Amino acid sequence: MRQLPEADRDAIRLAQDPKFARWLEQITATGGCAHPIHLSGSTMTLDGATGEILHHYDTRNEPGERLLVRCRNRRATVCPACSRLHAGDTYHLVRAGLLGGKNIPATVRHRPRLFVTLTAPSFGPVHRSGELCRPRRDSGTCEHGRPLGCGAVHAPDAPAVGQPLCVDCYDYTAHVLWHAHASQLWDRFVIDVRRRLASAVGLVQSHFAKHARLSFARVAEHQKRAAVHVHAVVRLDGPNGPDEEPPYWATPDLLIDAVCASARRVLVRTPYSAAVGELALRWGAQVDARPLRTDGDGPDDDAVAAYVAKYVTKGASETGAGLDHALSAWGDIESAPVSGHVRTLIRTCWRLGGLPEYAPLRLRDWAHTLGYRGHILTKSRAYSTTYAALRAERAHHLGHVDVPDTVTERHWRYVGSGHTPGAALIAAGIADDLAQLREVIREERSAARGEADR
Repeated sequence: MRQLPEADRDAIRLAQDPKFARWLEQITATGGCAHPIHLSGSTMTLDGATGEILHHYDTRNEPGERLLVRCRNRRATVCPACSRLHAGDTYHLVRAGLLGGKNIPATVRHRPRLFVTLTAPSFGPVHRSGELCRPRRDSGTCEHGRPLGCGAVHAPDAPAVGQPLCVDCYDYTAHVLWHAHASQLWDRFVIDVRRRLASAVGLVQSHFAKHARLSFARVAEHQKRAAVHVHAVVRLDGPNGPDEEPPYWATPDLLIDAVCASARRVLVRTPYSAAVGELALRWGAQVDARPLRTDGDGPDDDAVAAYVAKYVTKGASETGAGLDHALSAWGDIESAPVSGHVRTLIRTCWRLGGLPEYAPLRLRDWAHTLGYRGHILTKSRAYSTTYAALRAERAHHLGHVDVPDTVTERHWRYVGSGHTPGAALIAAGIADDLAQLREVIREERSAARGEADR
């Protein structure tokens, strides 16, 4: 008789447990999280005036004497269920800054707003998808004897796309150091945009904050060549943020000019190294700044918010531009499931990370992301709401909120994480069911809006 797979046997064991129904409630409450956190402890809510116990909860009555909570990992490759929740939060965060809502006035939709894309510079020619990869009239070769061109037509998912034409010509050192300084380059870019706006209208640069505020939300995306580029929503407000109208001189064209000029001008210099020298790092030549208009002439606001949310949930391994976990030793690099191009970038991170002048960059700690150590999504304080506020709002709707004039005592400790094989199987099924339910609800709402517009 054929034996059942381990996951099936474990699922049957769980289903026969007397507390299975309660365990299933916990799994459903986490949305089918793939790697839930296991907590043990208790919480007690007391009346602030009398000390009377209003509510008491203890995990001793739970299956396995533990409570399961979401891992909240944003990467779809790690936890599809939590990544969908994170993508939804990101969508509402970005959309609120475009159209209002979540305590942001609807008037922001009439402000000067741009959708900006900044790219990494070239570190060497790579294979591209399209009609012809890199056509050349001659059949020249580089100093290492490799062809300078490629006449093939690569499919977008072809393994060659994003790989260097010559690995010896490719500047892996500059690539890694650019990643390590990308966040600093963005900070200088934002400062320079403010300065250029002030100069364009005759203001003293230090007085810009008294007249206007530059608000933004930006997301980092890994390209096929394993280099990060940035998508950002940029908005001009009054000096007090979204609650105040910008000055009369604030126009989309003025903002576009400032963004494009700053992208060409700003640079960051690396620390001097006897092995590398000093590099001047800049944005790439390709800069795109498109105005977002309420008349429909330009990118759609909802589409922009959805576009940003999509990239927030992508892990490095999903894009083929790194790993989703840190490396602890040089030997881990050889066994990593990555392309040769990415492996060389990781090796470069590890080697440069051993130089004392680059110690502050923590290149070995961030070798799995090819030296990039910035957050996937960052925003200015006044752009819109926060992830914390969105989670608090969701908890309030679910009834998970403390009652005023009460005192809550909590005692929790971490006791584990993850699922057994059978539990993982059940959790994945619940996550899929919830995803299908959300899709049905989304389609019904879209159909209802379509009927209302007729």
